[in-house]
Amino acid sequence: MTIVDVPAPTARQAGQNQTDGDGLAGVPMADEPQRAGDYKSGQDVRWCPGCGDYIVLNAVQSLLPTLGLKRENIVFISGIGCSSRFPYYMNTYGLHSIHGRAPAIATGLAVTRPDLSVWVVTGDGDALSIGGNHLIHTLRRNVNLTILLFNNRIYGLTKGQYSPTSEEGTVTKSTPMGSLDTPFNPVSLALGAEATFVARALDSDREGLTEVLDAAARHRGSALVEIYQNCPIFNDGAFDVLKDRSEAAHRIIPLRDGEPIRFGPAGEFGVVRSEYGGLDVAEISKSGAEHVVVHDAGLTDPAYAFALSRLGGPRLDHVPVGVFRSVQRPTYDDQVRSQIQSATRTNTGNLDTLLNGSDAWTVPARPHG
Repeated sequence: MTIVDVPAPTARQAGQNQTDGDGLAGVPMADEPQRAGDYKSGQDVRWCPGCGDYIVLNAVQSLLPTLGLKRENIVFISGIGCSSRFPYYMNTYGLHSIHGRAPAIATGLAVTRPDLSVWVVTGDGDALSIGGNHLIHTLRRNVNLTILLFNNRIYGLTKGQYSPTSEEGTVTKSTPMGSLDTPFNPVSLALGAEATFVARALDSDREGLTEVLDAAARHRGSALVEIYQNCPIFNDGAFDVLKDRSEAAHRIIPLRDGEPIRFGPAGEFGVVRSEYGGLDVAEISKSGAEHVVVHDAGLTDPAYAFALSRLGGPRLDHVPVGVFRSVQRPTYDDQVRSQIQSATRTNTGNLDTLLNGSDAWTVPARPHG
């Protein structure tokens, strides 16, 4: 049971668009229709057999033609990790950068090139360890980026060490007696950083994954999508309880904007407000259908979405999937460009005055000896 105090969500019309901004504004459109094959680079895809990365790659390659953008105006930037091989397999521009710094590099590109659709592909190790500061500041600044965070709860590329999302007690090569760390909840982290769009999807749910990716790509601002992705070599079965039909029906909580949050084989469970003002899971026959929360991803205060992200915990007892939050506020890159234009129009000083003004001083050379 969570004790986060949240405002009561307001019901909105079912099916209302969750992404009112246009994250693709200013990106040139393709001259003719495209196909998924147009986005395949032709390089051999070198992930382990059974890796969930294949599904995400295929979903992205199938989605991009529907956006109708010119391929030369799309760029994928990655850091280090298995997921970070993504740019090699995309027939777009791309950059395989350094560990954890993909959001920083992508920020510079988004600021200077408003004609690009910029994507960041990262993993739980890359984004949440050495890249943690870069990620949270990108989110709080609301840079117009689409960030795909592959979460397999392990370091795969470096052969099976525990990661920032590994469960407590996880036995790995670097934690032979079990991990002592409390794992990050990436969705909670993103919401705490004031991200304007936060969602979660499963690699095995192609339809749900594609729907979330589409909404993220069209959102103007920082859009983070956590993707539960299986590593068949070093953490196989981490999300099996969400892929078994009988188990999944009792654990997965689909989020549909403007609709009551119900789940279960017959929709017999729902998300309700707890006695502490937070959110909890209850049997609808006992709580009453009128108490089931109507999902509103557009609430300005992120406390409601944060409370949703706390349901279930790392043991995956209950896992909300879909869009947690989708709101609009000015983007960092739009504001930087506007500020530069304003300064160019109003400031008429010269460089010499700037360099030798009152804040500059000269240090005299000391005589030798």
